Amino acid sequence: MQFLVYILAYPILWLISILPFRIFYWFSDFVYFLVYHVIGYRRKIVRANLALTLPHISDAERKEIEKKFYQHMCDMFLEMIKTMSISPEEMEKRFTITNMDLFHEYERKGKSVVLVASHYASWEWLLTLNKRMLFNGVGVYKKIANPYFDKLVRKIRGKYDAELVETKQAIPLMAQNQRDGILSLYGLASDQSPKLDRIFHSMKFMGIEVPVHTGAEMLAKKYDLSVIFIKVKKVGRGYYEAEIVPIADNPKEYDNFEITEKYLREVEKQICEAPEYYLWTHKRWKHRVE
Repeated sequence: MQFLVYILAYPILWLISILPFRIFYWFSDFVYFLVYHVIGYRRKIVRANLALTLPHISDAERKEIEKKFYQHMCDMFLEMIKTMSISPEEMEKRFTITNMDLFHEYERKGKSVVLVASHYASWEWLLTLNKRMLFNGVGVYKKIANPYFDKLVRKIRGKYDAELVETKQAIPLMAQNQRDGILSLYGLASDQSPKLDRIFHSMKFMGIEVPVHTGAEMLAKKYDLSVIFIKVKKVGRGYYEAEIVPIADNPKEYDNFEITEKYLREVEKQICEAPEYYLWTHKRWKHRVE
């Protein structure tokens, strides 16, 4: 059954990916109408998250953010499909990095890096970074239940030669690369809620005390990796601008959870600047610490 779903869906996905951009975004508008107005996908969760984290603004303002979020979410997930056929030249034009020279400084230091990102703007197109650096790019991701769609996602995300590994494979790979002297960049999105059996610390995120992911900090300290944050802005429909923000060059010099704290404060700044581009559909605040 999983294979049948895949072979039926794949031609549709490919056709979507080759649409000219103007028609592509018309189609995204149609998907938005279905997802938001007809299906109402996770609308209760989004409204609850916005009310919880943005209590200082009016209901009307939150409703406007809600609508803009759904429009962006449809754009972004369809843009992931667009990656199947988009040229590297077009991608480089649409996803720019303003201070790539700073990243080249990390390369000259000869020290591997942990890149922490958030589910904001476009984290999918971050993989284009791999074509602009000398490091071996590794994206840590959560496996999809359907093995055929998982293979497709790996193919899409690996288009720019980034190596994709499941979370449980990340530590052995880091250890092996360390032994072999392979300089790498490890990309992790660490702003969602951790599993209950992997909670080691909690702190305030958007004013709410919640459990937080600490894996990026622990790995950085274990393998002495520099930590950077990549701040992504949506500057136009289908256009993004990213900035590299240093977090910690010598992680072992930081107190426990201090790096995680710095990272989350950067994510908060992003959200407060333009909350409509954050992924509000996830139950990020479901395990609040009272």
